[in-house]
Amino acid sequence: MLKLNVNGKAVSVDAEPDMPLLWALREDLQLTGTKFGCGMALCGACTVHVDGVAVRSCSTPLASVAGKRVTTIEALAATPAGKALQAAWVAHDVPQCGYCQSGQIMSACAMLTKNKQPSDADIDTAMSGNVCRCGTYNHIRAAIKTAAVTLHKAG
Repeated sequence: MLKLNVNGKAVSVDAEPDMPLLWALREDLQLTGTKFGCGMALCGACTVHVDGVAVRSCSTPLASVAGKRVTTIEALAATPAGKALQAAWVAHDVPQCGYCQSGQIMSACAMLTKNKQPSDADIDTAMSGNVCRCGTYNHIRAAIKTAAVTLHKAG
């Protein structure tokens, strides 16, 4: 039994220590907002935060997150950056198929938490591991910029 902190709650998962975090989130904890994409940490659909850092949950063993804070898309709206990003995503009509969106927002949120006024290059670097098959990259960048302005105005 592994004890984790997911979305601010202490939880226990009956799984092997090398099981990918993604499967514990989706199958054991029923947090299905985090998506399976490639299984090789290349597409970003499975992005979550571990102690505030964006990580690919498909390649993160459960044992490596014991004692750390895991945050999924389900809890992101409780944060100022999460609220700003979700509103900006809607305002800029970012989602098309929507499959990659939770991973995109998680990566964007991790960046905005550290960099309140990102340049295009900063955004491109932070988002480079997230693939959008619908090609909404320009909308994503615009939404991130809008969220940054919203956060800046909020103080």
